[in-house]
Amino acid sequence: MPEDDPFENLDVPEDPTADLDRASQRLTVRTESRRYDKPVTIIEGFEGGTDVGELASKLKSAMGTGGTTKERAIELQGDHVDRVQDLLEDEGYQIDG
Repeated sequence: MPEDDPFENLDVPEDPTADLDRASQRLTVRTESRRYDKPVTIIEGFEGGTDVGELASKLKSAMGTGGTTKERAIELQGDHVDRVQDLLEDEGYQIDG
């Protein structure tokens, strides 16, 4: 009779500490006015282990807008502060301000 492993069907992430890394980061989300008074949403405060490019891609898809990453910051075209804050909190990040 085979031993049943009670932990066999658990959905354990590859890196279980990734959520802790996210929760310890304090991000700031703000809007700047750029050329021709176009608003840009800037997310700053990412630390070493965060894949900023992957997160930027998720946010751009969710917002339906363009953007880029610069020096460990994400820039999204348009004023998306409220929605970005909600999405980042859902991902486990702490937001300042």
